[in-house]
Amino acid sequence: MSLHEVKVPVAVAATEAIENALAEAENAEWGVYEDRPTASAWLAGYFPAEADGEDALRRLRKVLRGVATLGAAARRVMPDADWREAYKAHFKPWRADRLHWVPVWERATYPLPAGDVAVWLDPGMAFGTGNHETTRLCCMRLTEFAKTRNAKPGTRPHSLRVLDAGCGSGILAISAAKLGVFSKVAGFDNDPDAVRISGENAALNGLRDQVEFGVGDLVTGWRRRQAELVMANILADVLRRFAREVVAAVAPGGWLVLSGILATELAGVRREFALVASGWATESRTLGEWSDLRLVRPA
Repeated sequence: MSLHEVKVPVAVAATEAIENALAEAENAEWGVYEDRPTASAWLAGYFPAEADGEDALRRLRKVLRGVATLGAAARRVMPDADWREAYKAHFKPWRADRLHWVPVWERATYPLPAGDVAVWLDPGMAFGTGNHETTRLCCMRLTEFAKTRNAKPGTRPHSLRVLDAGCGSGILAISAAKLGVFSKVAGFDNDPDAVRISGENAALNGLRDQVEFGVGDLVTGWRRRQAELVMANILADVLRRFAREVVAAVAPGGWLVLSGILATELAGVRREFALVASGWATESRTLGEWSDLRLVRPA
């Protein structure tokens, strides 16, 4: 198998910010590498066709706009190497309650317990693994929400709707649809490429007709809709800037789950949302250096 390698030089000092930006965008197409003896760093991705690499490079520039300066990309063909095996060493299954996130190459062998469901992940399709703390925090809230509503799989109560703001590769909306308890699952992103990829990932999981993805931002994306569960895994400064619009999308009695918040930024986000969501119950938890914030709107 021959793959096309794309390498992009970056500054060593920018590698941590790049890793965080890629994780927040659920972009698993690129690896970040550093050679300390030579004080050099670069991004590398491996693609089945040259056109795939160019598309991925365009997405990369969008994700890292304002985060890091990218050098000139170098390209070469990697013959006789199945780099898919290299992916397998890094992407492992994980779970939250009865939801499992599993690499697609384990589809035939993964031991899924009775009553549990799996979200199939394919890094080759830019589908994040969900391993980043910001995504895990949202996924844990998602399963908790379903349990608190005593929602049973397959019932799809009319009252339970989900909106995923800034859907990225679609992992949160697809995870919600996999639970089988929501009557409506929708997500939006201001990047048309992200919306397209989200649709492809929904199809990978047999959910193309069960999740609605569209292009929109935190002003236009809501389309005057409300939901009992609104999830926004977005950078803290963006959440604060659009707090009023985000809060307005939560139905009475619903949950608002905010993530993408560094633990050092949590107090500021909490203060901003307290101004526009007065009287809402709040709770937060922390994983690593990241925190979430859950707000519950009074019924």
